[in-house]
Amino acid sequence: MPTMTMIEAIRHTLRGELDRDERVMVLGQDVGRLGGVFRATDGLQSEFGADRVVDMPLAEAVIVGSAIGLAVSGMVPVAEVQFLGFTHQAFHQIGAQLARYRFRSKGRFPMPVTIRAPFGGGVRTPELHSEALEAQFVQSPGLKIVLPSNPADAKGLLTTAVRDPDPVLFLEPLRGYRLVRGEVPQGEHSVAFGEARMAREGTDVTLVAWSAAVQVAEKAAEKLDADGVSASVLDLRTLVPLDAEALCRAVAATGRCVVVHEAPLSGGFGAEVVATIQEGCFYSLESPVARVTAPDAPYPIGALEEHYIPGVEQVVTAARRTVEAIA
Repeated sequence: MPTMTMIEAIRHTLRGELDRDERVMVLGQDVGRLGGVFRATDGLQSEFGADRVVDMPLAEAVIVGSAIGLAVSGMVPVAEVQFLGFTHQAFHQIGAQLARYRFRSKGRFPMPVTIRAPFGGGVRTPELHSEALEAQFVQSPGLKIVLPSNPADAKGLLTTAVRDPDPVLFLEPLRGYRLVRGEVPQGEHSVAFGEARMAREGTDVTLVAWSAAVQVAEKAAEKLDADGVSASVLDLRTLVPLDAEALCRAVAATGRCVVVHEAPLSGGFGAEVVATIQEGCFYSLESPVARVTAPDAPYPIGALEEHYIPGVEQVVTAARRTVEAIA
């Protein structure tokens, strides 16, 4: 299998889907001539034409609204919003229109729209570029939330997203675009939604994460292992649908859990993970579930972000306390 960065895997998948199905379109700000601000769509317009790889104005609501209209007309749009933080400008289109269109039309109109958006810290972006807003969209019933952490899953999950008859919010980790490399299967490769991935096996504590936080959890697990603490790492992959069975099974196996995510603590999806654990495997817990998250504060300037997003040492400290705690 070839080795790719995540951005290469995404571009490879988009090219394959455009070639496979003439209904597939890519649209967004600067996705055509420029090839995307991160070059995820580089070369696609010259290969497939300006009618299928379309440059849109700087108006996120227009981008999403156009994707809805295209889907109603029988197309399969893949819309890019340059940063997840910008989706606030299109929240009314995503939550009130896109997510509920099949429901509102009594099943008459499926909505095969994929919205791609990068997010997360570690690359010192300006304000509104790195915010982790995934939990805000979880409460838009009808919308699937997908967050790959590695290139192989980026291909497999994006393939599934494009072919799904329902809308998918496909969130890509900014610092994983070029810093995370891995083998990517050639040819047909899809990953089913709602199936978590056990990234590392362990016996003392389970670290639960998604997107770029998976790498943080894996590095923390390596450090813990050197100190005699065996940590497993569970990559949720998708928040909607959530693999509650795999989550509870992984936590029950160790009796201890630390949830890691980049969003602020209050109302973050980590709270939903904790609720799912206490409902599904409460009697297997040996100590309270811990969360390692960003603080309840606006995202800071780039020079301070290492003090804002969860780091390896924070996860290690939380895991040690969890292992040492008495239920």
